Amino acid sequence: MNLRPHQVGAVEALSKNNKGQIIVPTGGGKTMCMITDAVKRLKDTEINTDEQVPTTLVVVAPRILLAEQLSTEFMEVIKREVGTISTMHVHSGKFKDTFSTTDPFCIRTFTQVSVERQIIFTTYHSLHKIVASGIDVDTIYYDEAHNSVQRNFVEAVDYFSIHAGRSFYFTATPKHSLTPMKIGMNDSDIFGEVIYNVPAPELVEQGVILPPKVKVYKTDILQKDEITYDVECNQIIDNIDDHNTKKILVCAKSTKQITGLIHYPKFIYELKNRGYDYMYITAKTGAVINGKKVKREEFFTTMREWGVTPDKKFVVLHHSILSEGINVKGLEAVLFLRSMDYIGISQTIGRVIRKGCENKKYGLVCVPVYSKVGISTARKVQAVVDTVFERGEPAISTIRR
Repeated sequence: MNLRPHQVGAVEALSKNNKGQIIVPTGGGKTMCMITDAVKRLKDTEINTDEQVPTTLVVVAPRILLAEQLSTEFMEVIKREVGTISTMHVHSGKFKDTFSTTDPFCIRTFTQVSVERQIIFTTYHSLHKIVASGIDVDTIYYDEAHNSVQRNFVEAVDYFSIHAGRSFYFTATPKHSLTPMKIGMNDSDIFGEVIYNVPAPELVEQGVILPPKVKVYKTDILQKDEITYDVECNQIIDNIDDHNTKKILVCAKSTKQITGLIHYPKFIYELKNRGYDYMYITAKTGAVINGKKVKREEFFTTMREWGVTPDKKFVVLHHSILSEGINVKGLEAVLFLRSMDYIGISQTIGRVIRKGCENKKYGLVCVPVYSKVGISTARKVQAVVDTVFERGEPAISTIRR
């Protein structure tokens, strides 16, 4: 496994600690840090022992979609470096031919039958099911760990902080609490200390990620009786024309806004007239490519393929599903049509600063404003860029009450 210097440093920090936070900017390759540590842990159970030592690793993701993505990435390396091990998914989804359950009894039975090494992929929503199973966990990796402080999740996180042999929390955007009434990642009893932090400017200098370029522009105020979708359509089309961007991520206010745009004839006409395909995904509509409903697996496979095809032009619309964790190279620009918190903004910017085609020099971040609408988002975007990419600090979000 070829690791970059900052990944080597992160893996070394993992090997020297049993608990702690690893802060890596989006696009910095934190998943490979987890995988490398997992491979080492699994191999360690084989050394100098006549009897197989049971080792259970757990990987926690914010969504089923991300749990499945992590499973694919982990198992590709583990099968090559370690061999076949028992694998289980603990969430409500079904993943290929892998055993999946949310029944604590079945979870425990699986680990008892699979006496060898095993790895479990789960979500924050289903982590309490593993707690209820009572199984022993050697190492637990939390992806997008800022999600772990949510009220419904923190009890299970706290449990494994005490009972797992090792607990590691990976994020680009830590969430702290300023009130004793709520838990934040600044609670070192649960989350440990920051054991490794990678500044974004360091990764830009090394060529791992690209710098963002913020473009705030004024747009026309909506006039009385004017069609809203016409204005939103023009914002997207103007972005294409003004910046010559081929691969654009649009953060919409709602599913209603997305479906309204898609069913607005002018929008599709203008995209096709410029040679653009379109795709969108929401919890309500599912995944759609050029008007055809597809399975999520096909959606993300297509998006990744289009992302690395130099001349391919497309627009992808979403409300929140694509904000964090999705690994797609090649996206050139993001257009904010909605407001987000600092974590959401930082994670979304991370979608477009990954390296793609050779001539990509930066990730374009566009924020349309009119009157007072959009100004708050523009300020937040610039604040995130200043914090993360100028000062080299993580975009920390705070719980105040």
